[in-house]
This record gives sequence, structure tokens and C-alpha cells, in this order.
Amino acid sequence: MKNRLLVCLGLVGLLVMGSSCSPKSTTEPIYLDENAPIEERVEDALSRLTLEEKVALCHAQSKFSIKGVPRLGIPEVWMSDGPHGVRAEIEWDSWSYAGWGNDSCTAFPALTCLAATWNPEMSALFGKAIGEEARFRKKDVLLGPGVNIYRTPLNGRNFEYMGEDPKLASAMVAPYIEAAQQSGIATCVKHYALNNQETRRMRVNVHLSERALREIYLPAFKAAVDAGAWSFMGSYNRYNGQHGCHNEVLINQILKGEWGFDGVFISDWGGAHDTYEAAEYGLDIEMGTGSDGLTYSTKNHYDNYHLALPYLDALKRGEVKMENLDDKARRVLRLIFRTLMSKDRPWGSFATEEHAAVAREVAREGIVLLKNDGILPLKASEVKRIAVIGENATRSMCKAGGSSELKPWREVSPLEAVVEAYGAEQVSYAMGYGSGPSSYGRVNPSPYDAEELKREALQVAGGADVVLFVGGLNKSHQQDCEDGDRKTYALPFGQEELIRELAAVNPNLVVVLISGNAVETQWSHLPRAIVQGWYGGSEAGHALVDVLSGAVNPSGKLPFSFYARLEDCGAHAFDVSCYPGVDDECYYKEDILVGYRWLQAKGIAPAYPFGYGLSYTTFALGEPTVKRTRYATDDKVVVAVEVTNTGEVDGKEVVQLYASKPESCVERAPRELKAFQKVKVKAGETARVELAFDVQELAYWDETSDTWQIESGEYDLYVGNSSEAASKLTITVR
Repeated sequence: MKNRLLVCLGLVGLLVMGSSCSPKSTTEPIYLDENAPIEERVEDALSRLTLEEKVALCHAQSKFSIKGVPRLGIPEVWMSDGPHGVRAEIEWDSWSYAGWGNDSCTAFPALTCLAATWNPEMSALFGKAIGEEARFRKKDVLLGPGVNIYRTPLNGRNFEYMGEDPKLASAMVAPYIEAAQQSGIATCVKHYALNNQETRRMRVNVHLSERALREIYLPAFKAAVDAGAWSFMGSYNRYNGQHGCHNEVLINQILKGEWGFDGVFISDWGGAHDTYEAAEYGLDIEMGTGSDGLTYSTKNHYDNYHLALPYLDALKRGEVKMENLDDKARRVLRLIFRTLMSKDRPWGSFATEEHAAVAREVAREGIVLLKNDGILPLKASEVKRIAVIGENATRSMCKAGGSSELKPWREVSPLEAVVEAYGAEQVSYAMGYGSGPSSYGRVNPSPYDAEELKREALQVAGGADVVLFVGGLNKSHQQDCEDGDRKTYALPFGQEELIRELAAVNPNLVVVLISGNAVETQWSHLPRAIVQGWYGGSEAGHALVDVLSGAVNPSGKLPFSFYARLEDCGAHAFDVSCYPGVDDECYYKEDILVGYRWLQAKGIAPAYPFGYGLSYTTFALGEPTVKRTRYATDDKVVVAVEVTNTGEVDGKEVVQLYASKPESCVERAPRELKAFQKVKVKAGETARVELAFDVQELAYWDETSDTWQIESGEYDLYVGNSSEAASKLTITVR
């Protein structure tokens, strides 16, 4: 109703003011015709805008909105942080929460958990539900999903991304975008590009080969463009000396040039630094910039943004190109007609039980069973006394982490779910360890007596049949949190020592890691089972207990490698110039060998490999077959394999296909993921799986010709259920 009122007021304005306020006058404005092609509407509206109105479209008017064009009935655009839920309302001109009583959202699992499902169907369910929530809350742009590649386990924002492999991230981001945008809201894919650390994130200048950029760090963003993403967000870091929010190579040449992205490029909040570069190097909407040091002190501070009055003055002086302004305004108008002024826009729904069910389904399908000697599942009929130990069993994980923090209408903790499933009389709890209160941008000391917490935990554990230790990280500063990388790969707050002592008093120990990152697991021989539980959102506790109890058979696979030692990671195998950088210069010396690629190239055994995850049943893969052995460059490779559930429980397996080029003219990873499929197989039954990929995906980026090149000759294909896949085939490309 609000949008329709704005349109009516705009029409009245046109009739009253006539051509004196608009460059173009007509009695039949095409831009208001909902049935007209979008590009016609865009060009018609653009022709009616004044210079000042075009500039006003390019910068914020509040913390999370841009002005629109009230004179023409073109409404303002509202954005919200994502990508795991719709953030609570923020005040117009501060970072304080507005205190609304109706903005408690469904918290969906972190994107590392979504990636761990290895199931694009889960990504589509996730995207559909979060799109409906954003639409109901009258948001037009959802600031997510994130697809930056997992380069180091210390990166504070890894939990917001989709793992270390470009193929996996590409396959998982596309359904999210397509499903979310069906609700008439724009996804905003972030952070483009190379946002691989939070340490000195505003200043660090990334140096890497063009080949690593193209083969590792950009493919998921390209997949987002191909999926039809309507907006992108820039990164804080620099590349080639230019900031990611206004970068000639990344934005103008690649994103908008080569890839043909026709959407809006939005700065991260405070990511714009220069009027000329913002004007010329691809930034369309500037958000969150402080005005310190600029010259329009008598004006509203949003007019002080680089793309506000300074931009207007530069345009009038002829210092920047007018056609670039038209391109920015055209893109913003296109966004508005795709969202706010689309006749097909549904109403959405918010904080529903249906969305909670989606959050629960995604969370439990992403949970990864890392170790199990038979103690799991914990059948209620077989367990009498359960000791739950660990702060993470009760701590809220949605209300922290930086800009992705949420105000959930429900957040079920692991302890609540254990009590619900097994009965209060059978469950005892002790905190065991304690962190400081969550705080953005600072480390708070723990208010607890660590020795007293440990003594209580050991006493509770000693009298139990099973000890369930729920630990890991907690989305506080310098853990999994924006604006601060982790300082250590080890578990924080004395958890490793506590695990060792718990195992000594009770060998029936199950460790649940709640985190968005890998952690050091030198203690892994002590517990009987280890579960990677992620940040599961509103239904985190229920999802975890679904798996622990056996109500759901675990089927998640790791979207990144668990390194035995931090120095086993390629980003940490060199000196500090490789991470976190020296004098704000960071060199990606591991080049294309990121994650499992590095481990396999150097012959390093991981603690747990990429793509790994156990089940309560067992699977056997038959001998894979390839339909053809010789291919041309425009062919599709299809590999078939039978998957047999050899156990007694129905389950899901992820069949993975990797490729390599044994004799290559350039350095190659020993294996690279090319296809995967998740398949459900009943106990005792067999399913046939076909894995397909285009031969073009075997190409490498040739830095001499600046093109993708496919080498002729033999390629090895590996089929299995992790990056350590064993079954091998050979094909030839002509």
C-alpha cells in the first residue's frame, strides 16, 4: 500500500509540476507500466531524472536505505544484513537497535553449515525461506550470501562463507540466490573479492597470481552472476592497490565487463574511500561512510558521502564522466523495478514454524560426524544418566558474530534439546569453562573461576553414563566474528585440558564442536565420538539431538579441511608476509593450492579431509564407469557409479568426483572437485549415481593469453566420498 501511495503521489507531482522539474514530459510514463519490459521502464525513468536525483540514488539516506525519487513515485530502497536471517531493525542514524517488538526473525544455520550439507536442494529451501522473511519485513536487498574462499582457519568471517572449494561454493550459492529472489528481494553477494582475513581488513592489499584469482577466488562469484544475482557487495581489502568497493579490474573489467553483471554494486559499510575512484571504478551505491575530513559540514552528513555532494560537484566541473553516473542510476532503477515496483512480488512470511522446520532440516543435514566408535547414536532407552558439559550447551550463538547477529524468535540450545529428548531427571549440567561476555570489537575477560568450573564439571561427569561435551568457538571477538581473526588454532578457554580430564574420569565422552571454523584436534584420540555441530540457528539444539539420538542419520561432509597443525595450511606455511601480511601487504604464496589442494600437493595428511563425514550406516561404492573415454572441448563428461548401503540404517551419501592432469604444462593440484551428488539409499539397497561436468571445467587460466585453456591429453578422474577418493578412471581430451 505504501508503494502504491508513493506512485500516486508521484503521478500527482508530474501533473502539477510538469516539465519544469523533469527533463522529460509525457502523459504516459512507461516506468509506471508494470507490464512494460524492465529495460524500457528503466530508460524512461532515467530520462526523467535530474542530475541531483541521479546522484541521490547513489548514496545512503540512513544506515540501511537510499532515497529513491519521491517526485516520480519511485520508492526508497531498504536493505538488511543477512545472510543467516533478517537482522533486527536499526535506528535511522545510529547502530543502536530500534527496539521494535515485531522484528524477531527465524535464525537459519550459518553458511558453513549449509555448505556442509553438500546438497543444493537444502540451499534452495534455505534461500526460499530467508527470501520470504526479508520480503515480509519489507526489505528490498538482503545483504548475503557470502562466498569468499576459506583460505585460513583463522579468518573471523569464515562461518559466513561456503568453504574452501570454488566448485562446492558455486554449486551451493546458485540455488540460494534463485530461490530467495523469487520473493522479490535482491540478494547481495559478498564480499567481492578476496575478503580472506579480518586482520587489518580495511587496509590490507592482496597480491596473488591472476591464475589463482580466476581459478580459486572468483568462480563462486561468477556462479552468482550466472544465477541472476541482482546486487553485489564490495570487500574492504585492496587488490592491485585499489579498494574492493571501487576497483577497476574486479568491478569494471571482470564483473560488469566480462561477466555482464547488470545489477547494483554496493559498498560495504565504510568501504568507499575516494570520490573519483568510486565514480569511475564501478561503485553504484555507497553505504555507511563516515564524513570525517570532508567539507560539507553544514549539510546532512549523508550528503557528505563520496558519491553525494562531492560527486555532484565533480560532475558539474567535468572531472568525472556523466555516462558513469547514468550507468549507476540505470542499475539502481533496474533493481527497484525488479523488486519494489514489480507486479509479481509476493507478500512473504515471517518467523513461522515452517521456516523453523527449514532451519532444523538444514542444520541437521549439515552436521558432520567426524569420529564414532559405536557410542552414537545415544538411544534414550539405553542411556540413564547424561552429563552435559560446556558453555556452548547454553550460550546463544545468534546474537553475536558482527553484522550477521540476529534477534531470533526462538533459539533452542543443545541443553534444552537434550533435556527435552532424554528427560530432566536423566540430565545434569555443568558449565566446565567460561568465556567473557560477547562484545563486538573487543575481548572481554571471563568473570568465572576456571578451576571451580572444571572441578564441578569433573564431578558431574564422573557420575554419568555418557558425557556430552559441547564446546568449540562462540562468535565472540577473535573467534568466529567480524573485524577480528582468531589468534590461535587451538580451542579457547582451556577446553583441550578439560577434554583430557573429562576423558580420564569418564571414557564415554562425546565431543560436540560448535564453530564455523576448523580447530586443532590433537586430543581427538580421547573421546569416543566427535561431532562438528556448526552454528545451527533457531533450531540448533533440536538438530543436534536429532543426530545424536539417531532420529536422523548424519550425512554432512566437511566443506573445508581440518588441518592437524596450523602450519599445514598453505596460508601459514610461509612467513608472515603470506598471512597476515607485512605493512598491509599480503602475498598469497600458496597460489592455486588452497585447502586440500595444498595438502595433497605437499603430501600432508589432514586431521579430517575436505569432503569427509561419517554415518551411522556404511556405504560401498562400485567400480565407476565413464560413458566415453575420449572427449572434445565442448563435451560433457559423465561418470556413473553404484552406491550400496551395506549397513542397517537408511542414510545419505555424498559421491564426489575429482579430476587431475598428471602431465601438465602448468602446475596443477593433484585433485580438484568437479562434481558431486548427495543420494539417499535405504539399508541393503543400491542406487545409481551419475556425476557430470563440462570438459571446459578442466581448463586452467593462461596468464600469457589471459584466457581459459584446455590441455589435450589424459586426465585422471577419482570417485569417492571425500577428497581422499580412491577409485580412478582415465579420460582423454582431444
